Amino acid sequence: MTEPIRLSAAAMSSALAAGELSSEELTRAHLDRIDAVDNDLNAFLHVSADLALKTARDVDARRAAGEQLAPLAGVPIAVKDVVVTEGLPTTAGSKILEGWIPPYDATLVAKLREAGLPVLGKTNMDEFAMGSSTETSAFGVTRNPWGRDRIPGGSGGGSSAAVGSFEAPLAIGTDTGGSIRQPAAVTGTVGVKPTYGSVSRYGLIAMASSLDQAGPCTRTVEDAALLHEVIAGHDPHDSTSLPDPVPNFREAARRRDVKGLRIGVIEELEGDGFAPGVSARFQESLAQLEQAGAEIVRVSCPNFQYALGAYYLILPSEASSNLAKFDGMRFGLRVVPEDHPTAEKVMAATRGEGFGFEVKRRILLGTYALSAGYYDAYYGSAQKVRTLVQRDFADAFAKVDVLASPTAPTVAFRFGEKTDDPLAMYMNDIATIPANLAGVPGISVPSGLAEDDLPAGIQFLAPAREDARLYHVGGALEALLEDAWGGSLLDRAPELTGGAR
Repeated sequence: MTEPIRLSAAAMSSALAAGELSSEELTRAHLDRIDAVDNDLNAFLHVSADLALKTARDVDARRAAGEQLAPLAGVPIAVKDVVVTEGLPTTAGSKILEGWIPPYDATLVAKLREAGLPVLGKTNMDEFAMGSSTETSAFGVTRNPWGRDRIPGGSGGGSSAAVGSFEAPLAIGTDTGGSIRQPAAVTGTVGVKPTYGSVSRYGLIAMASSLDQAGPCTRTVEDAALLHEVIAGHDPHDSTSLPDPVPNFREAARRRDVKGLRIGVIEELEGDGFAPGVSARFQESLAQLEQAGAEIVRVSCPNFQYALGAYYLILPSEASSNLAKFDGMRFGLRVVPEDHPTAEKVMAATRGEGFGFEVKRRILLGTYALSAGYYDAYYGSAQKVRTLVQRDFADAFAKVDVLASPTAPTVAFRFGEKTDDPLAMYMNDIATIPANLAGVPGISVPSGLAEDDLPAGIQFLAPAREDARLYHVGGALEALLEDAWGGSLLDRAPELTGGAR
């Protein structure tokens, strides 16, 4: 049998159900993998070995007693550290929350526990999810399994690196402007941003409430579909939660027939600014789908060119409001000045020491955009652009079933390459941001190796509430490419223990 940690989550589920493997064995194998490689990768900020093993033993006992269990029961998972977990540290990658242990679970974590998934631990991230490289974490960078000098994407680089390095078969990420999809693209994994409101945001430490969305990070499209089914569904704790029933995403992921499927190629998200290798893999992926019977249609979304600017006004504005609660008064870090401390001085000292540079930059930008005299010129105008982006999507989906673009303009860049140029860093999200502004779902699937033999990804977008279309086209393309490659893209990843780049 294949080494357990290298199985897909679906294959792990089958092996557990057949009695070929116990959840305790599987969980221990992943904990051993974390012990072996994570000192180098830093994908995890906290490992909850005892709790994970306790859950695994409980699942094994329930299965032995003949209890009917959820499909992923006993399959371990990692959770991004922006999602609150009762009894486990939750920091959002920030010093201001160092050591905080929440008294409750996020709704999606409660669903994971109810379904019997052992939580391996909490994964590293850009501070408060502000970044595209996991370089702004207060607890050190996470390294890409494909190259130790390369970023794993952001803000959820810890989740993508954990999945890509076989430390976890499944992980939870959050996507505010691409933070699930872009890390997936640069680590050769699969990442899904669900329709806004289809997965509860209750218990996510908010950065930009109208943009944030949790979703699956996995190694296969089918695994993402299985995990999505666990965490989706209406939640009365979340006022933006959709009342829709959860579709059968796994069935959609297993469909292979794409004959007649209309795929729109977004003209504004190709060409200049996209690396030649990334563009080549994108075109090859489209050719595979076209050869299988899909129809490729070129579409224009003219207002997408303004999406980046609008996003970087809306996001900081909402972040400046959401992060106001971190003031040293109620929970988290408190810094007390020595000289006649007042509440105002404590707040200033705490926020000055607790927040990193990127968080401070965005708070200042957002506060300015919301200030009297500038609100209409900046935040108000950005919201008007958001409406135009939504209209572009509506017009495009009237012509095609799904839209396609490269997920990220380049492969994983080296640490430090863009830290001194925030605009260059922000450009990493140029293809992923429109989906968050419109609330539509998106998926990133590996498209092959591009520059420096590093992974690239192809992104598909669907209308709101039509997430199943993503699993259909993503699963079909994954099967076509793996047939062409003779296996998974991750089969070509360098070994993490010795000889890696």
